[in-house]
Amino acid sequence: MAVMSEPTTSSLASLLSILDLERLEQNLFRGRSPADGWQRVFGGQVLGQALVAASRTVEEAGRAAHSLHGYFLLAGDPKHPLIYEVERTRDGGSFSTRRVKAVQHGRVIFTMSVSFHRPEEGFEHAVPMPDVPPPETLPNAKELIARFVDKLPDNMRSYWSRERPIEMKPVDVRRYLSNEPAEPQQAIWMRAAGALPDDPALHQCVLAYASDFTLLDTALIAHGKVLFDPEIQLASLDHAMWLHRPFRADDWLLYAQDSPSTHAARGFCRGSFFDRQGRLIASVAQEGLIRRKSTAIVVK
Repeated sequence: MAVMSEPTTSSLASLLSILDLERLEQNLFRGRSPADGWQRVFGGQVLGQALVAASRTVEEAGRAAHSLHGYFLLAGDPKHPLIYEVERTRDGGSFSTRRVKAVQHGRVIFTMSVSFHRPEEGFEHAVPMPDVPPPETLPNAKELIARFVDKLPDNMRSYWSRERPIEMKPVDVRRYLSNEPAEPQQAIWMRAAGALPDDPALHQCVLAYASDFTLLDTALIAHGKVLFDPEIQLASLDHAMWLHRPFRADDWLLYAQDSPSTHAARGFCRGSFFDRQGRLIASVAQEGLIRRKSTAIVVK
């Protein structure tokens, strides 16, 4: 799987670099984290790297990932490498199945099952894309900060000011400016912040990375909270993704998200990715920990 490119931002170059795993053995890979100051490894990074590891063990030409199911078990340490162990569960006539473990400091911090499918003809239908403004009409991060600089808290302003490998344009920014509960749904245009190689597997891995952005935060909208709220403890528990159709992660994709439920300190969220032509290209589901820090359980 090629990862070389000429990205337009250093953050995208860093993402492509960390997705270029070092092969230690036939089914063993080593990944690293960017030096971006985070206290724990970003969940999307682990998803993307695990998918890279699994993809590099599928030798049947043309088979692309169509579903993945992962569980986040422990927080990753960004100062140390992660080891990805791939189990070649099965290679059948149409499908290949892999299991991936991410290991750090001798402990499994993440597990994932991935299924790959050879192209086939079949029935075709999909739900329509929501009617939203096109990305060209929406402000970018710098324009948003300039427009709302006096209304944004410092941590939110710092988040949106940071150069990132994924460019994002929220369709509606009002939820960032209000603490009033609202319908738990949001839509964000996303794309890689530069050109990517013509490698479908790499585009899938970049989308897996991007799919962890903003999704769990959707559950907080119903409660007038945002992920920047110092009273809230958030952590991804699991992540599932279904890849329906070919796409390019360096073209604009609409990420439409909603949250059907929060209960027992867990929030459940769903996401749908649509391309510019309105085709549903991927579906995502995630459950995460959403806990008030005043009630947080201390683990010794």
